[in-house]
Amino acid sequence: MTDAAPTPPEETYSYLGPAGTFTEAALKQVAAASGAHWRAVNNVGEALADVTNGRSIAAMIAIENSIDGGVSATQDALATVPGLRILGEYLVPVNFVLVARPGTALADVRVVNAHPVAYAQSRGWLERELPEHGHIPATSNVSAAASLFEGSQADAAVAPPGITDHLDVDVLARDIGDNANAVTRFVLVSRSRALSAPTGADKTSLIVELPDDEPGALLAMLEQFSTRGVNLSLIQSRPIGDALGRYRFVVDVDGHISDERVADALLGLRRTSPKVIFLGSYPRADEQAVDYHSKYDDGIFIEARDWLRGLLSGEPE
Repeated sequence: MTDAAPTPPEETYSYLGPAGTFTEAALKQVAAASGAHWRAVNNVGEALADVTNGRSIAAMIAIENSIDGGVSATQDALATVPGLRILGEYLVPVNFVLVARPGTALADVRVVNAHPVAYAQSRGWLERELPEHGHIPATSNVSAAASLFEGSQADAAVAPPGITDHLDVDVLARDIGDNANAVTRFVLVSRSRALSAPTGADKTSLIVELPDDEPGALLAMLEQFSTRGVNLSLIQSRPIGDALGRYRFVVDVDGHISDERVADALLGLRRTSPKVIFLGSYPRADEQAVDYHSKYDDGIFIEARDWLRGLLSGEPE
């Protein structure tokens, strides 16, 4: 009798928990994660550690929001944790409610618990309605509300609108976000080296270090993209940390690494920068086709290489 094959390990996805966070809402958009095990973690570092040690096959993390820009903790982690790739991006509209323990009135609120990003996005409302309030940082939007029942000194918390599905709290105010159009961009990160096929509506993420601090170093980096007609949808500097004045740049470009113009730009970066980290090419969440001038079509680059090859081999022109 043949022994039965071992049961494969359960596929696990990590996300910033607990249940009810915006990160969980982003993970719900991943078709492959449906039916898999979801592991709630406390921060970006723990989520990525799950991926690198094999506890999870992928992790959903916030990387950018439309109010405060890039999420520095995520950008720094992607720059320093080797072997990670972005599989896809997901957009989640963001708004907040102010909640408290049952029986609490808005006039009773003196201290508010909130995740730093949520606090920044609702600070205008809080300063207007609660001008003398104090702030206690939380690890997530849901844990801010949960802390109200765990001995927190806070009287209220900034939380996602669906928090009442998870906790017995009173909603003191709705729509307290300062920008009704706020959106947070999340990325699904894995160790997989497989590239998604180009769709024509793609994004490529990179981290690029500049060479020695000298005049024109940043311009030289940017020219690798501009001379090839590659648009940047994000560029943000982050300190490398080993000395003052040393920076790396987090860059998102419109296009796929298999696009000739993008590939040629990466070759230029590799020649001029001491370190280039390729984080992945993946479909844009908004599915908007990348627009570029026809002079940067793939065929133009291919024809130019064929022309040069012919010159080197002595073929007649």
